[in-house]
Amino acid sequence: MSFDGQKLLALLPALYRLRDAQAALSGNLLSSDEQAELATLQSLAAPPTPAQQAMIDALTAKAARGPLASLLMVLAEQIAVVEQDLDQLYDDQFIETCAPWVIPYIGDLVGYQPVRGIPAGVASPRAEVANTIALRRRKGTALALEQLARDVTGWGAHAVEFFQFLAVTQYMNHIRPYNHYAPDLRHWQPRVYIDSGFDRTAHTVDVRRIAAERGRYNIQNVGIFLWSLNAYGVTMSPATAVAGNPLCFRFSSLGRDTCLFNSPQSQGVDIASAAGPPNVPGPLRRLQLCADICGIQSGKAPAVYYGAGLSLILQVDGKPLSATAIQVCNLSGADGSWINVPAAGAKYEVAIDPELGRIALAPPASGPTPSHDVRATYYYGFNADMGGGEYPRADTFALAATSAAPVARVPGDFPATPGGIQSALNALAGDGVVEITDSGTYQVPAGLVIDVALGGHIELRAADGCRPTLVLGAEIKVSGDQGAEFDLNGILVTASISPANASATLLRAPAQRPNGQASQLSRLGLTHCTLVPGWALNPTGTAKFAGQPTFIAEPSGLPVVIAKSILGAIRAPELATVAVADSIIDANGKMQVAYAAINAAASDQTGPGGALTLQDCTVIGKVHASLLTLASDCIFWSALAASDTWPAPLWADRKQSGCVRFSCLPQGAITPRQFECVTDAPGTPGPLFGSLRYGDSAYGKLLPDTDDTIRRGADDGGEMGAFHFVAAPQREIDLRARLLEYLPVGMEFGIFYES
Repeated sequence: MSFDGQKLLALLPALYRLRDAQAALSGNLLSSDEQAELATLQSLAAPPTPAQQAMIDALTAKAARGPLASLLMVLAEQIAVVEQDLDQLYDDQFIETCAPWVIPYIGDLVGYQPVRGIPAGVASPRAEVANTIALRRRKGTALALEQLARDVTGWGAHAVEFFQFLAVTQYMNHIRPYNHYAPDLRHWQPRVYIDSGFDRTAHTVDVRRIAAERGRYNIQNVGIFLWSLNAYGVTMSPATAVAGNPLCFRFSSLGRDTCLFNSPQSQGVDIASAAGPPNVPGPLRRLQLCADICGIQSGKAPAVYYGAGLSLILQVDGKPLSATAIQVCNLSGADGSWINVPAAGAKYEVAIDPELGRIALAPPASGPTPSHDVRATYYYGFNADMGGGEYPRADTFALAATSAAPVARVPGDFPATPGGIQSALNALAGDGVVEITDSGTYQVPAGLVIDVALGGHIELRAADGCRPTLVLGAEIKVSGDQGAEFDLNGILVTASISPANASATLLRAPAQRPNGQASQLSRLGLTHCTLVPGWALNPTGTAKFAGQPTFIAEPSGLPVVIAKSILGAIRAPELATVAVADSIIDANGKMQVAYAAINAAASDQTGPGGALTLQDCTVIGKVHASLLTLASDCIFWSALAASDTWPAPLWADRKQSGCVRFSCLPQGAITPRQFECVTDAPGTPGPLFGSLRYGDSAYGKLLPDTDDTIRRGADDGGEMGAFHFVAAPQREIDLRARLLEYLPVGMEFGIFYES
């Protein structure tokens, strides 16, 4: 029951209520200030506002309230406080309604082990304790372990009880007809999934300890398989035509072979059945896609990988292709001589190779070969939200939608033509936003000239959920008047030409504006961008122009800020300042120059670049800076050539200023004072990368086998390098702690990374 003053007053005899009302009428109980305020409000000519009306009602009620009613109102307030406290005591018995301070106590009662809560799904302690209570009912089951692995890490996960796949004589009362001693070679699954998390082939017993991640198949062993790479989508992106053959294309906008990935299908909040290949972000294999398309064509199975809203769909000349028009096959071979390309009059219109990312169209039965517009929605693999993509980026926009800056959209306000982006920039008159609203490929043969007005701010960005590619025929040049700023966000930049000289680049901040005056640009920022290392890629994925700079800053004193980006080599003057965070600087080799002065000749790149700040970065190549202001949680992957003139692969002129901390350094590095750093020298453990070739799914990713001095050597116990923000080691530690709560007695578990 809730108490208030009127309810308490109603419980009293009528005699006291009447006398209290008479006391209220006989004398004005309002103070002089309250009387004046009430008179003023009542004399207003205009209708009172809601706030004024509320004040009138409050003062009128007070004037009509007697001394006894006022006293009971004060008593009712205190009774309400006690009543609320009693109600909260009841609510505190349940995790859904308890006060925040009670959560740790309930967690302690159920044996909840606190974790860092890195994925969003386990970031709330209340939700985590509630899930712990629910999971206790399924403690020890494979599905509970699988759900723990998925929720705690935020990655694709699958739990396997290895005793189910032991090659043993079976007990006749519990026959497992699916557990053949030898693999059934009539099906493709045993060969494709061998030694993976979905391997269902019987194995002989393995007596090695699974806790050391060596043995697997034994009675007490449970394997937790993790897919730590993510699948990132590209929507209706133009496929890249292969030179010399108008019927052959590649999915990648950079024209390189790339493996397509599966877009994982959700298992729901609570896992009711074990994960399968469609539920994890793994590479899309030929036989997987072939089985899916054959099932669609025969009508015997629903679509799993191909179709709208799934992992892959093709569009040719504006028309989406149905599964009946597609054949999955191996299209390997050198350009111009791919195998298994469709012949004229073939049954299928298109052949697809998901493992190489290739497309081949069938030629017409007669007549000349027409040109085709081929677009695809597909997924590629990568480790984190970096370098641009269709992941959410709106919170990183320099000029938000709420600002007054004008916005020019391409396409939309301006056509998607070679001059469309430049026309949009010109229309802004030096201040505003140019936003690219699709994931198309834009040919920019003349490059871009961007001149920011006095005190203006220009942002060239991809719209949230888009990943456009700019193919340059000339440099992007950015300059500005005093107080001018420029930002590039969410765009992939490559080139379609060869560099004219060693000082050519993709993005340049020149010393002079187009009108001949000195550029006074006050800030240049790159966020979630990729300036392709080596400018462009060969079909095999190697860089076409290894070591060629991708960004050059010429004005002295220009501050450059880079975050969540992938770049090639950088050149900056000695008085500039460059701050890089959560990024990869890749000069395409340990002996190439990743950072130095802009006037460095091709034969003598020894000039010091400007003051450099690096936080959570991976640098591939040699570095010479006038000052290392700070290098924290970084990996410097560099070395000297036999004929090198550099004294060290990492070289800072000023050693009395700056700091290098919790980083992996090359042997002989000349740096300011160091703290808790690791030296990569012969005979010592160094970083182990999944790949150092841009475009590979494991590019820049540290392998789980990397020594803990690097993989857990950052200041917070995480990994060094560009993917420090992913917190992969912390996720693994959280998972190990949580699994110990749910593992049946006598069982052991091991964690195996599938990607």
